[in-house]
Amino acid sequence: MAKESFFKPFYTVLVLAFVCSFLVSLASVGLRPRQEANRALEQKKNILLAAGLYQQDADIDELFAKIEPRIINLASGNFVEKNTLSVKDFDQLGSTNDKKMSRLLPKDNDPAGLRRLEKYSLVYLVRTGNKLSKIILPVRGKGLWSTMYGYVALNGDFQTICGIAFYEHGETPGLGGEIENPAWLNKWQGKKIYNENKEVVLKVAKGSSKATGEAAQFEVDGLSGATLTGDGVERLFHFWFDKQGFKPFLERLQQREGKNG
Repeated sequence: MAKESFFKPFYTVLVLAFVCSFLVSLASVGLRPRQEANRALEQKKNILLAAGLYQQDADIDELFAKIEPRIINLASGNFVEKNTLSVKDFDQLGSTNDKKMSRLLPKDNDPAGLRRLEKYSLVYLVRTGNKLSKIILPVRGKGLWSTMYGYVALNGDFQTICGIAFYEHGETPGLGGEIENPAWLNKWQGKKIYNENKEVVLKVAKGSSKATGEAAQFEVDGLSGATLTGDGVERLFHFWFDKQGFKPFLERLQQREGKNG
């Protein structure tokens, strides 16, 4: 009998690994369109949740048809022409890896811990008749352990929160992870971002808010045992609703809607 080759088991393992890798790659490529469609559907769901428009048994695409996605230039606050950037093809987070589509943030001017800021952002508008009733804005910022991603919905007064939704993070379950808890998210409804001088004054309290009277509308209860996550959420708001974020857009939109009204 011929001697068994010493290398034969290694060849067998190599061939088996190659075949398995090929099958996994094939499955990944084949499932990619479905995965992308599911991601897009989940994104729409989170936008609807933030705006208070989500209905469990309703078709998400039908509900989302009431929302108008637009792209804005963050620095100027102006809408970008639809033939310049396509809402369908625009990858906002991916654009932060492109030096032409983003800019480096200095450490002393980066409270949300983003490192790079995109030049353009998606925004989502809801109209009731001809009147703008909600503006939904994508936000993100560093928490204790992770970057927290979410949406903030404002009423048509451009500063009162009607809802928020966090859809991705790596905060500690049961502590910072409670940023997903509907009971806590509901506490944001009716809170205001800007004072009469158009300064961002919204705060996340350390524990239960003790603010009373007019001050109570600018403060939200903190998360028990998750002070650093709450601090991250507060910094996130202070970045995205100040002049580096959506403030120029909100001011221009308010002027525009006032003229249209």
